[in-house]
Amino acid sequence: MNIIVCIKQVPDTAEVRINPETGIVIREGVPSIINPFDMHAIEAGLQIKEKVGGKVTILTMGPPQAENALRDAISMGADDAVLLTDRAFAGSDTWATSYILSSAISKINADIIICGKQTIDGDTAQVGPEVAEFLNIPHISYIRRVEDITESSIKVQRLMDEGYDLVESTLPVLLTVVKELNEPRLPSLRGKMAAKKAQIKKWGLSDIQVDENKLGLKGSPTQFKNIFAPEAKKDRMMIKGKPEEQVDALIQEMRRLKCL
Repeated sequence: MNIIVCIKQVPDTAEVRINPETGIVIREGVPSIINPFDMHAIEAGLQIKEKVGGKVTILTMGPPQAENALRDAISMGADDAVLLTDRAFAGSDTWATSYILSSAISKINADIIICGKQTIDGDTAQVGPEVAEFLNIPHISYIRRVEDITESSIKVQRLMDEGYDLVESTLPVLLTVVKELNEPRLPSLRGKMAAKKAQIKKWGLSDIQVDENKLGLKGSPTQFKNIFAPEAKKDRMMIKGKPEEQVDALIQEMRRLKCL
């Protein structure tokens, strides 16, 4: 079974800074990590492989330094990795990004595609479903548990506001997962050694069949006019003391504010 896990390298949220003049997120000199939800996607792919066999390929689109994220995924146990990197891809919105990813996936040929439910930088939760639409395959979002899987079908629990839905789909299918699904494993020493030696495939514009007019800024239907950091609110109150004292102080403050 061919399993593709789509990941993204994102700025560490503790270090995110925004240029006050341009309103653009500053990525230079900022530590990057694998998007946390994508870590659960990687673990899901590895668990499916361990259950039914097959191969796990990690796919990402980004600058050359995104190779580090791919090596981290290989150290967890992934078999292969592909980096989509080209200046022509720069500035792509979720629609253009999904188009590029789907074109690469078509070249690899997958039975199951797994994505994190959303990224912590864009926070749109659009790329997974959009990739499935470009590929014209079923997709199920917010997977909290894999109930059963065979060579031709999969049964999963989809997280809902109250409980969950039990959904069954034929393959190929695209899944987006939530953190309740699993606990990502730590890389083994053998995995780290394999990651150092791994040959990362790098595909550019000439390696996938895409329309250049649908890439980058010119091919993106949506554009950001401005990005800004929320203003820090100053009306904060820190309640200290023992738990009982904190509760009493909180009740008194809520009464003062007429919240009770």
